[in-house]
Amino acid sequence: MNTRDQIFSGTKEVDKKLSINQSNLEEYLKNIFGDEIFINEIKQFKGGQSNPTYMIATNQGDFVLRRQPPGKLLKSAHAVDREYRVITALSQTDVPVPRTYGYCDDEDVVGTKFFLMDHVKGNIYWELILPNLDEVARRDIYLSMNDTISKLHNVNFEKINLGDYGKHENYMQRQIYRWTKQYKDSETQEIGEINELIDWLPKNIPLEEETSIVHGDFRLDNMIFDPETHQVKAILDWELSTLGNPIADFTYHMMSWRLPAAAKGLGMLGADLKSLNIPSEDEYSELYYKKTGRNKIENWDFYMAYNIFRLAGIAQGIVGRVRDGTASSSEAKNYEAFVPILGKIGWDIVRGIK
Repeated sequence: MNTRDQIFSGTKEVDKKLSINQSNLEEYLKNIFGDEIFINEIKQFKGGQSNPTYMIATNQGDFVLRRQPPGKLLKSAHAVDREYRVITALSQTDVPVPRTYGYCDDEDVVGTKFFLMDHVKGNIYWELILPNLDEVARRDIYLSMNDTISKLHNVNFEKINLGDYGKHENYMQRQIYRWTKQYKDSETQEIGEINELIDWLPKNIPLEEETSIVHGDFRLDNMIFDPETHQVKAILDWELSTLGNPIADFTYHMMSWRLPAAAKGLGMLGADLKSLNIPSEDEYSELYYKKTGRNKIENWDFYMAYNIFRLAGIAQGIVGRVRDGTASSSEAKNYEAFVPILGKIGWDIVRGIK
């Protein structure tokens, strides 16, 4: 049986329905890098469900192109212009991101809007328990992730001209509405627990006080790690980023500790974290608190239930794209069976709130 690392790591031949015009792209590159550049090869990265991503090998080095998928798109989804903007802005900070080179809204070049960035060399890990690494490397990787999300949430977004990157108020209300709409627009089956969450969440939103840059999908496989030091070299996939509640962002990342290990790539509940030398939920949280100046997180279970629902909305969106013929991964169909499991986990958390 193939592991997630084997399934998602590396590149493959470009899917026919996602092919791009090499001549047009080469002309675009010449406008940026000069007439001497030419493309040797174009490959598609295996991982990713949303925005197709390509390795562009040239005589002057390797680049990564990230584009909107072709076809019918949900409103506000696949915002590659926003990804480009936040990555470019964060290059001024200590948050590790790839170098960007340009954003193109001329759909005649490759068929849809896209942006170009450096190919950051390193390792991407798709298995949360890191089975092919030793105990020291595992702990280093988790500590580096913790340090990285802390740095992100500590960024002064006004100072890097991202004060208008998102609204500063009613973040949770807007997010619950957004993911409810995405879920309903992509719905393929009736799930009672999801409907219960849709009803309960907007009525129980905690008072908000904080705003920061939030990644929106901060998890192990959205980072590139140095193979020697095991430090994060770059955070990838900024499609869901905005200004919002850092607690919501952090508890989304922390879902890995609450979801079952059987949910490959998403959970490690039931794994022996102590013997693996992976920090426990409590230790990992405490490290984040200290780095971001907190004592604890209030309403933890609300945020956890919300994020389980949000993940269900993301997964159902992938299922909807399979239905509509715009999904970019052969694994996307497997998400349909996972959505009811998420609904049960999320509603069980709510039922346990006193």
